[in-house]
Amino acid sequence: MLILWSLLTLGVLTLLITYICYRMAFYAPPRKPMGDKIDIPVGEIYEPYRESMERWAREVRALPSEEFQIKSHDGLTLYAHFYEYAPGAPIELMFHGYRGNAERDLPGGVQRCFKVGHSALLVDQRCSGKSDGRTITFGIREHRDCLAWVDFAVKHFGEDAKLILTGISMGASTVLMAGGYQLPPNVIGILADCGYSSPRDIIKLVIGKMKLPRFSYFFVKLGARLFGGFDLEEASPEELLKNCTVPVIFYHGESDDFVPCHMSRVNFDACASKKQLVTIPGAGHGLSYAVDPETYLRTLRAFFHSDASA
Repeated sequence: MLILWSLLTLGVLTLLITYICYRMAFYAPPRKPMGDKIDIPVGEIYEPYRESMERWAREVRALPSEEFQIKSHDGLTLYAHFYEYAPGAPIELMFHGYRGNAERDLPGGVQRCFKVGHSALLVDQRCSGKSDGRTITFGIREHRDCLAWVDFAVKHFGEDAKLILTGISMGASTVLMAGGYQLPPNVIGILADCGYSSPRDIIKLVIGKMKLPRFSYFFVKLGARLFGGFDLEEASPEELLKNCTVPVIFYHGESDDFVPCHMSRVNFDACASKKQLVTIPGAGHGLSYAVDPETYLRTLRAFFHSDASA
């Protein structure tokens, strides 16, 4: 009887730890409307750029936009807002990062798009903004959402529309995973800014930074399976990029201490298509464009010059 109770206690404790790991890593609580408040990333590295970020967000709010919605493969309603630079301009489908939203992570992206003559479709990923969802999957389900947005864009904007898949942080890994699929000819390239090489790698890195024991990953992975219904190791940019056929430009800040720069190097090495890696000295996580917009714009124009530049 003692052995039975011990096993039962161990099982309950394992389940409890697993659920806590799921809540910490993957669960997205209900979201409240932001109203007039501007949501800016929190952290010391963002303070020097806060004024610019707030200005970009207010400028984007003032622009005319069109709201779209689609259904995901698993029945979620997903939202995006379209900002047109000019009729017929290439369109960047833009995906934000972990626990972010389109307005928080991507307003500088709209400004940057307009500077190179692109329109922008800002996607609220599942579990963010107006989009449905309670489980963030680090790109596992999100990259299928990305493919659904590509299908929508081709149908809505027409067979002649030129599309670029753009993402930052988790959004970068999302579009890189999508790049491993057979994409329509409308997709002329991918822009991936500070993406990680796999969900497993970034979670193990965070576990190490939190000084948690290595076996914690077992509970995180189990939590994803039991409470999120997905396999954390089902897909990764590093693996799917081996099948990529569209051009990819990678950006990464050399001072990124959240998603280290070497992860973009791993993705770059894995990528089977035309590619370029641009690293920005002194730039922290997601700040490459804010730190050095001249290099960012110059390299982006040059990379897509024949197909997508204004």
